[in-house]
Amino acid sequence: MNRRHLLKGAATLPVLTTGLGTVAAAATPGRAAPVGLRWIDGDPATAPHGATVGTAWPRGAVRRGSDFAVTAGGKGVPAQSWITATWPDGSVKWAAHAILPGTAAGPLSVAPGRPARPARPLTLTERPDHLAIDTGAAQWRVARSGDAVIEAASIDGRAVIGPVRLVGSNRTGSPDAAAAPLTGMIEQVTVEQRGPVRAVIRVEGRHRGTDGRAWLPFVVRLYAYAGSSALRMVHSFIHDGDPARDFIASLGIEASVPMRDPLHDRHLRIATDGAPWAEAVRPLTGLRRDPGRVAREAQIAGRAAPPLAELSAAVRDRLDRIPAWGDVALEQPNANGFTIAKRTVPGHAWVPSAQGRRAPGLGYLGGASGGAAIGQRWFWQRHPSALHIADAATDTGRLIAWLWSPAAPAMDLRSYRGVLGMETFDAQNEGLDITYEDYEPGFDTASGAARTSELTLWALATTPDAATFDAMAAGVATPPQLMAEPASLHAAGVFGDWSLPDRSTPRRAMIEDHLDRMLDFYADEVEHRSWYGFWDHGDVMHSYDDDRHQWRYDIGGFAWANSELSPDLWLWYAAMRSADPRAFRLAEAMTRHTGEVDVYHLGRFAGLGTRHGVQHFSDSSKQPRVSTAAYRRIFYYLTADERTGDLMRALLGSEQRLADVVIERKVPGNTRETPPPGTVNMSFGTVWCSLAAAWLTEWERTGNRKWRDRLMAGMDSIGRMPAGWFAGGGFYHLETGRFLPSEGQSISHLNAVFGAVEVNAEIIALIDVPRYRSAWLDYCRNYNLSGEAFRAATGRARSGSANLKQGHSRLTAYAARADGNRALADRAAAEFLGAEAGLPLADGDPRVTLAGGGAEWPGMSTNAASQFGLAAIQLLALVPDALDRADLPAPRRPRRRQ
Repeated sequence: MNRRHLLKGAATLPVLTTGLGTVAAAATPGRAAPVGLRWIDGDPATAPHGATVGTAWPRGAVRRGSDFAVTAGGKGVPAQSWITATWPDGSVKWAAHAILPGTAAGPLSVAPGRPARPARPLTLTERPDHLAIDTGAAQWRVARSGDAVIEAASIDGRAVIGPVRLVGSNRTGSPDAAAAPLTGMIEQVTVEQRGPVRAVIRVEGRHRGTDGRAWLPFVVRLYAYAGSSALRMVHSFIHDGDPARDFIASLGIEASVPMRDPLHDRHLRIATDGAPWAEAVRPLTGLRRDPGRVAREAQIAGRAAPPLAELSAAVRDRLDRIPAWGDVALEQPNANGFTIAKRTVPGHAWVPSAQGRRAPGLGYLGGASGGAAIGQRWFWQRHPSALHIADAATDTGRLIAWLWSPAAPAMDLRSYRGVLGMETFDAQNEGLDITYEDYEPGFDTASGAARTSELTLWALATTPDAATFDAMAAGVATPPQLMAEPASLHAAGVFGDWSLPDRSTPRRAMIEDHLDRMLDFYADEVEHRSWYGFWDHGDVMHSYDDDRHQWRYDIGGFAWANSELSPDLWLWYAAMRSADPRAFRLAEAMTRHTGEVDVYHLGRFAGLGTRHGVQHFSDSSKQPRVSTAAYRRIFYYLTADERTGDLMRALLGSEQRLADVVIERKVPGNTRETPPPGTVNMSFGTVWCSLAAAWLTEWERTGNRKWRDRLMAGMDSIGRMPAGWFAGGGFYHLETGRFLPSEGQSISHLNAVFGAVEVNAEIIALIDVPRYRSAWLDYCRNYNLSGEAFRAATGRARSGSANLKQGHSRLTAYAARADGNRALADRAAAEFLGAEAGLPLADGDPRVTLAGGGAEWPGMSTNAASQFGLAAIQLLALVPDALDRADLPAPRRPRRRQ
């Protein structure tokens, strides 16, 4: 939807009364304070292409139709802006801004106003068979069909890159079968954005094998920025094969490179964790005879050597006797070691050349007259990866970034386990009881999982020198990231209740220190435990085994976390409030993982995610609580990432899947009552709120009242139930979006810990449904009560214990703030500090150093860390004074087995 249509849709939205929430008071229209921007990693000098950042604006502060100006030190910076979300009154809520590469480090700021234009704007011309993009620094041809995602790239009319293809191979029937090639075939090309600064092209298709089978659907987005010779590529694919028969042997992007220069002027470059590996196809250095100092220095520097007539005769007359090295292979089979080898031509031996630990993922092939470079982000983190240079001694070389290296064993996505006699629910419940794994035959499939990778392709007029190449490698490994200043995000009143870091009192400083240590701990654990690999990078483990001093990676539901109890949200709120690069990068990698790998994108489970397990797909409990847009929307709005927008939009209508898939775990007492026609069984928190996050996001993004009405229907019907939110769930009518009336009560400790708190804080502030607000506040006040206290407060006996009391302290705090109730605020603080079913607040560092390296945190689990982090951030926003007043319980040692 383009900006004009977006704003036209927003104009139809009614003005709704703001309910409870922390949405900032409506600002004076058109008088928005400038929003500061910062580079979270420091100097942006290594940026290979332009940058895009999202900014938030208070309700009513920026009129629809406004444009934005970006400035650096008060001077206009060429920028292109668009609206990504609006408030219910149609004013701008979120905007995105694309700026050129090489923009000054700062101070950068954004405000409504007329944008500066680049000296040479980007142009995009649509032709019947291709799209032509001219950035000023390079010209690109994007094919509309065929097997080349990019037909060619040129600089000043000179072709430096030929066809760029998606390549791969598959082993059918066995991981040891012969590999058959795969080629990506284009089916649709869409211009998603064009402007003077940035253009975005979406290329869709499927891979085709030699047998004619079309599978492995892909989406590749191409991002071009004015003045940049680099093209950003975001590559997504879905594994839709049969994991028992399809074993992907390789997957990558191959760029053809015209080779015009003499063999001794053809340059090969690979970034390493030391100095760049820099050699020539035909070396002139180290020979028995000296070609001359000028020639040697030129080849090392990547310049053209002097004309042949100026080389010494001893070398000039014997050039053909020097072997030409046409193939180079960098292999990164694991996170801690890479090798580089080269050979002359296929059929001859590989010669080892170099080794190292972690390659940044950048390679170059070309010569003095130009060439191509390709960079692959998260190169070593997502092993087994590779960079190959092939046929460099011929007229057309090939530069290949392998997302999965053909030298590695084929992908094996079969289930890690057999049935073990668990054909019946009774036997499956026994398995659940011992390993915490929910198992059902046929549900542990990877078919439908996806993965998104980020790459950068350069069209270069000359071979880059060492300093430039190092900067390119740094920009690939850690792309400079712009972020709006946390204070501006907080002032805009987005994402519910959260606080900026606050060390103004000893207690608050203690909590902030604890939050920082948790971030450090998980960042260190990712490294120490090597939570890396193509399918694993971005996730963390669920629970720890004190006896083995190891996370329970092989024990059923205790292994990969798969978003259990919202680590995604904890990390994003931590990043949003501080702009801490550790938090941002952990959250970004987790979002790239959990939104792709842990969610089904096609097939019977499409739109659902998988509960935590040994493999990301192994548990049979398929849940909207994992796929929820609540875990993606912060990243989307902070970065305007189109792929994440796709993932959230794909969830619209996913409630229909519940008519065919029973998502409840097979725990004792599950009656599996057959819902009335047209309805499904749905919990309020883990399901309805998970779906509501997608509806909310789509309403904000498009202004389409259909999604607001969907929210209102559910809110109103929940509010009409006698037990309100304590009903826990009910039969949900798929057509009307309403729950059927119910007299029952069902209290689950999980209902509020998968984004429901955050989603409710937003929708209650945006949509005035008094009975829903009342039902939610009643739940918040009373969830943590038990026994007679619960009966006295609600008039009902409680069913189920008040588990996860520390995590639910933020509900108590929410009600305290709404009611202005000091006693309730003090209760919330006591619940948080009491750490029941949570993590104690430590005065000092609780980590214990292990003899073999690394550290343990006694009593730590990702569930506990996630809920502690969210509760701490929200209580600091809602009841900070109560935290100061509360007594800190005496330290207690977690029970540990030796």
